[in-house]
Amino acid sequence: MTNGPPDRMKKRSVVVANHRTSVSLENVFWDALRDAADARTISVNDLVTEIDKHRSNSLSGAIRLYVLAVARASATGRAIPKASQL
Repeated sequence: MTNGPPDRMKKRSVVVANHRTSVSLENVFWDALRDAADARTISVNDLVTEIDKHRSNSLSGAIRLYVLAVARASATGRAIPKASQL
């Protein structure tokens, strides 16, 4: 789990398609993104790269939408989706 309040913004470096970039997300989204990557047995960088390939808005917004889709899938007993399935 990330230290600090769940709603605090945290800027982190990620590698997207072999390029380093930074993304600002709330701690709760970083935690959920890490959980989703762990559940799919891929790295956070690989998951963010996948999300980046299929996004139509900002990277941070696309990550939040992906995390929401994962939460909805989990709540209804469905498999964790790939970014291409959104």
